[in-house]
Amino acid sequence: MSEDKPAETAEPSPAEANAIPNGKGHDSGEDIAASAKTLPAADGENEVVGNSAQNASPHRTENAEANLPESQEFLSGVDDKKTTRFTDFEGKTSFGMSVFNLGNAIMGSGILGLAYAMANAGVVLFLLLLTVVAVLSSYSIHLLLKSSGIVGIRAYEQLGYRAFGTPGKMAAGIAITLQNIGAMSSYLYIVKYEFPLVIQAFLRLDNPAGEWYMNGNYLVIIVSIAVILPLALMKQLGYLGYTSGFSLSCMVFFLTAVIYKKFNVPCPFEDFSFNSTASVMNVTAKDPDAEPDPACIPKMANLNSQTAYTIPILAFAFVCHPEVLPIYTELRNATKKKMQHVANISIAVMYIMYFLAALFGYLTFYGEVEAELLHTYSRIDPYDTLILCVRVAVLTAVTLTVPIVLFPVRRAIQQMMFPNKTFYWPRHIAIAFVLLTFINLLVIFAPNILGIFGIIGATSAPCLIFIFPAIFYIRIVPKEEEPMRSPPKILAACFAGLGFLFMTMSLSFIIIDWTSGTSKAASGH
Repeated sequence: MSEDKPAETAEPSPAEANAIPNGKGHDSGEDIAASAKTLPAADGENEVVGNSAQNASPHRTENAEANLPESQEFLSGVDDKKTTRFTDFEGKTSFGMSVFNLGNAIMGSGILGLAYAMANAGVVLFLLLLTVVAVLSSYSIHLLLKSSGIVGIRAYEQLGYRAFGTPGKMAAGIAITLQNIGAMSSYLYIVKYEFPLVIQAFLRLDNPAGEWYMNGNYLVIIVSIAVILPLALMKQLGYLGYTSGFSLSCMVFFLTAVIYKKFNVPCPFEDFSFNSTASVMNVTAKDPDAEPDPACIPKMANLNSQTAYTIPILAFAFVCHPEVLPIYTELRNATKKKMQHVANISIAVMYIMYFLAALFGYLTFYGEVEAELLHTYSRIDPYDTLILCVRVAVLTAVTLTVPIVLFPVRRAIQQMMFPNKTFYWPRHIAIAFVLLTFINLLVIFAPNILGIFGIIGATSAPCLIFIFPAIFYIRIVPKEEEPMRSPPKILAACFAGLGFLFMTMSLSFIIIDWTSGTSKAASGH
């Protein structure tokens, strides 16, 4: 049986199963039930996957067993009592809640850059690109689910280990680290950029005189130490689960406000001036029958130097792949088909939200839209109550999302640098502290949110969406089941090739853009 071979390769280092990418190691025990149903021959699976569930569930390992070398924990009694102990706490998540969880994993601060992407691609081209990226993301999840079903492992790095040994695990770990550091940087960049504006609006300061609390760099450091670090130090990601619903509802509020504002902002819009009565008179005095301003006609297709950013920003917006397998693990009565439905519905809902946010943001400001949508609103009226509430909601959402995104990075680092070590508080705290310090430095000195989106989106996103799922699939699916020249494997190979092409194109565009000096990202727009 082909299943026996992967089980053997995993035995020397069963601790690697702890690398559940989003840190939800305590849920992965469901794999025992899954592999018992689908892979009766793969006894090694029970050893490997069950181990992570034990390590991550301190209340179940409060005996001496917790301190044993990890390879010895399951050498005896794995079949009967251990399996029954796992069935009472995993696989409890309903279909709807799984859709919600994955939707939250997809939804990030990328939504704030989509109106700018639409302005630089045109409405039709943007919709076409968004559709293509959404369909490809769904196919990519299909490849991941198929691979994980064959080996009975539901962790991205472990699939890499099964396909290519340690180099595969390292590649997946590095890509997840880069991707999530990019995400955290973009979240903290929003805090740096938006928090001073919120404080300015609350205090009604027309001309800030350089007060320290109006300096975004100081505010990022304060938020990191006061809010993010304590949450990031928690032992398990499960403790942070309640924030996901709140984050998503904040983003729905943001979308509602963007749609509402479209019908309340005149075009061409007036920049805020302290002689605000004159602005109001100018707006009301316009002739309703006059020809529309050329600046207020949406472009259906648009190609310029900034179009290069559109694809990476979109790819970054749909990356949820490290979270797919842990959510699959939690799903009640999990099957590949059911999880694919979860993924398709999540992607469809996010697709609609992304398109509406981009469309109405673009139709509000047209060519004047900025890389960070919320900042454009403050040019009209810095004291607008609704936009102030939206700002607070988005700030809260992104701040509370940073610790959740930090967990998989810490898991990946522990897997790459300390693969056989048990949980150790000083190391747990040190990695979080070093990561947050590094990201704070990055955010304080990075030129613009676009630079972060563009570079990370052009490197790690194609790996996680296109290349890794395809090459892992080709390596993991046995040749007896699907020969190398079978249509599914040829399609997967083309998919990986598309990823390489996309990565090369995006990076080339961005480098050309930066070197020519036209980039708004490089010029600190």
